Amino acid sequence: LLMTGEVPTEHQALSLTKDLHARSKLPPHVLRMIQCFPPGMHPMAQFSSAIMGLQTESRFAKQYNSMGKADFWPITLEDSLDLLARLPGVAAAIYRHTFKDGKLISPDPSLDWSGNLCTMMGFENPSFHELMRLYLSIHSDHEGGNASAHTTHLVGSTHADPYTSFSAGMCALAGPLHGLANQQVLKW
Repeated sequence: LLMTGEVPTEHQALSLTKDLHARSKLPPHVLRMIQCFPPGMHPMAQFSSAIMGLQTESRFAKQYNSMGKADFWPITLEDSLDLLARLPGVAAAIYRHTFKDGKLISPDPSLDWSGNLCTMMGFENPSFHELMRLYLSIHSDHEGGNASAHTTHLVGSTHADPYTSFSAGMCALAGPLHGLANQQVLKW
């Protein structure tokens, strides 16, 4: 919907879910990295760092010097889908490391992207799954009108790979006048 402006068919949605599952395995070095973060390190700092750890998987970065500008879009899309597929695993690993016992919960191939995030974090309540699905949908539509989306666009305009660009956006999101404001509200 966000890319094409059209509501996907059930078949298209299931196909995307299957594709994201196939791309979702985290490299072992990223999991080791998360496990080595010191206690008290803010989850957003862990998140942006772990995303940069995933950058070793960037096809765009590996092929940049051997392709022309006309070839940027397909490889950028592949990197973006790989990154999108791995974000629930990264977020859940950080959550389990920071707030729980550090033991990881395997993804469930029968669940969608949001459902897997919830399950890997340790939440099984179907109402919570639906709440997160709505919350993530609402927060996914940022075309450039805020600091994190603008930062991602700006860094991407330098031909940085999607991992580097997204990590930069997450650093902007961590600011107290942007995403961290949500955390401040919860404390209030």
